[in-house]
This record gives sequence, C-alpha cells and structure tokens, in this order.
Amino acid sequence: MNAMTRAIDALNEAFGRLIAPLLAVITLIVIYDIAMRFFIGRPSDWAFDVTKMLFGAHFMLMAAYGLRHHAHVEVDVLKRLLSRRKQAALELLGYLIFFVPFIGMLLSLGWDFFLRSFSRGETTYGMVAIPVYPVKAVIVVTAALLLLQALAVVSRAIQELRREETP
Repeated sequence: MNAMTRAIDALNEAFGRLIAPLLAVITLIVIYDIAMRFFIGRPSDWAFDVTKMLFGAHFMLMAAYGLRHHAHVEVDVLKRLLSRRKQAALELLGYLIFFVPFIGMLLSLGWDFFLRSFSRGETTYGMVAIPVYPVKAVIVVTAALLLLQALAVVSRAIQELRREETP
C-alpha cells in the first residue's frame, strides 16, 4: 500500500509542477491583449476566451496537487482535539461517505459532459471559434486525479488505524 500511495503522490506532484507554469502563459496572453488595446486600440479576438479556458483548466488541474499538500480549506477545530487514530477514522469516514461518491459523480457526469461537447464539435461563441471539448475533458482528468489522491489519503488513514497505539 505504501508503494501505491507514493506513486499517486508522485503522479500528482509531477502533474501539479507541470501545470503550475500555465499561469505564466495566461499572464503573457493578458499582457499581449493589453498591449494590443494600447497600441492598436483594439483587443485580440481570441485572448479573452483562451485565458478564461486556460485559467479554468489550471484551477481544475491543480486540485489534486492541492489535496496532496493539504491546501484545501478544512475545518479542523474539533479534529485537532482527537487522537491520531480518531483523526484517521474521521478522515476515512469523511472521504468514503462524502468525497469519493462526489468525485465518482463528477467523473461520470463530467465524462457525459465531455462526450456531448466532443460529439457536437462545440466551440466558443466569440469571433474565433475555439473548441470547448478539451477544457471539458479537464473535468474528467481532474476527477480521476482527485479520486487517485483520495485513495492515497484513505490508504494512509487505514494504515494509521492499523498501527498499534504506542504508550
């Protein structure tokens, strides 16, 4: 189980580090669009749609990286008062009852959402028709990465519950 959790952590770590620089690309596109407005008096036809889609993809694809690093908001006022074993039990229950079913639903519905967009050849409504289905595929990738990271969290919680209590 340790090898599996380490592999999942490594995958999400590498993926997060690969996606993080996308913010620099978004920034460069925004600067380009501002320069076009300033020097030519007209924004580009594509920059707004592209930055919106890239930011959405960046936000979604960094979710599993955030979960791996405990960067998401967590209300742990009461949790801190519990022993490590009870914290692990609470985490295990929370993930199995709430998180994993939600991510399963996101994966299933996201796949349908992507397929519908892909089959219709959906594009943006702007001056330049940019395909939308790659961004909708990000929902599926995000759900899969989050599900994997949730499995790593659940695995660690199970390991903590199996660990003998030391006096």
